[in-house]
Amino acid sequence: MLYAIIATDVARSLEKRMSVRPAHVERLKQLQAEGRMVLAGPHPAIESNDPGEAGFTGSLIVAEFPTLAEARAWADADPYVAAGVYDSVVIKPFKQVLP
Repeated sequence: MLYAIIATDVARSLEKRMSVRPAHVERLKQLQAEGRMVLAGPHPAIESNDPGEAGFTGSLIVAEFPTLAEARAWADADPYVAAGVYDSVVIKPFKQVLP
């Protein structure tokens, strides 16, 4: 089943984000290589694909996992969690309708 992993950053998270971004992206690439990734990306803090110093307010990942518990375990092991980038992470089952 698909799950939406919706994370909200702590205030002023940009430096923490950048310090562990390579490890975070590597995990996402692994999901993609396994054919389980639907989409992933950050929420810019301003209306810009490159928000600069404004940074980001969170992230959205939609990917396939066997169970909600496994989606939660994967999310809990994210480098952004360990580095204190995320203030909260919500995981919900997701039904893709389009495309």
